[in-house]
Amino acid sequence: MRATIKDIALRAGVSKTTVSFALNNPSRISKETYERIMAIVHELGYYPNPLARTLTTKRLGALGLLLPQPIAEVMGNPHLCEIISGIGKECDSHRISLTMLPPVQGKVIEAARRSFVDAIVTIGVGPEHEVVNFFHKHNIPFVTIDGQETKETINVGIDDESAAFALMSHILELGHRRIAILCVRRDFKTISDINASIVLEKRLKGFSRALEAYSLGLTHEGITVLETEGSLEGGKRAGLSVLKSEERPTAIVAMADIIALGTYAAAQELGITIPAQLSVAGFDDIPQGSYAHPTLTTIHQPSTEKGQVAASMALQLLDGKKVEHRRFPFRLEVKGSTARVP
Repeated sequence: MRATIKDIALRAGVSKTTVSFALNNPSRISKETYERIMAIVHELGYYPNPLARTLTTKRLGALGLLLPQPIAEVMGNPHLCEIISGIGKECDSHRISLTMLPPVQGKVIEAARRSFVDAIVTIGVGPEHEVVNFFHKHNIPFVTIDGQETKETINVGIDDESAAFALMSHILELGHRRIAILCVRRDFKTISDINASIVLEKRLKGFSRALEAYSLGLTHEGITVLETEGSLEGGKRAGLSVLKSEERPTAIVAMADIIALGTYAAAQELGITIPAQLSVAGFDDIPQGSYAHPTLTTIHQPSTEKGQVAASMALQLLDGKKVEHRRFPFRLEVKGSTARVP
């Protein structure tokens, strides 16, 4: 016969409420009581009934992560993996599960509609995105990562525009004027069905501002802007495309380190030496960039911490607490992949 909470309470000499605290909120009882109850839980082989727990707590015990791309693509980007790791750490500390919600038939809103979670963390969603209206309409607590700081959305991120300005300024100061900008492919769609990416828009604005200081622009001759998949393969394909052009760039600036590292393979295939013949810069400061040869010039941002803080804030909103936007500092890491124009 299956053990019940009542059986555990009788054996431990405590109330059913105390047993419930041990199973769901150990911080509300002493460590000694918690350990005594859990020993009995293991002895009796008790496991909670998920449906009964949901009916009792009015919660599902799951945090959702709304992904900008299919899971296979996301897992190929170490920066996003670090964000997920941070979210997972926070879920572990709260003893809840993490549910990843990739686009359904290419639509993020469909993933949101089919979600079965208590709260949600999103990546790159702006206040005008249709999922924001959906969350508000259905009273689903949510926090955005790399979105916008507005009344409609609580956001965790960095100043992407200023970071992009710093990165492009570094390249321009080295004398480069033929520059290829490799962007992560747009994924989210707004209500009007126009492709949009908050991070892409902010970083392009920062790049543009830096170029304007040198009487250049995103549409200026010698400046190429190309979108590609956020992966090593996407970076290699984009790198081959721009490096085979007649006016070959002297510098590549990628909006993600993983794309930048993909261009290393393209340069090697074409016999182009980094940084003697080509400077390459990325964004995110993933660990792989420090092991590449040469090491990758990039923008450092605390990816894991961003995920952990966003998850914590989403759970605080679930508990009815107030939270505020969180903006982390960034820094330009000049390493071995950038040099003065040849």
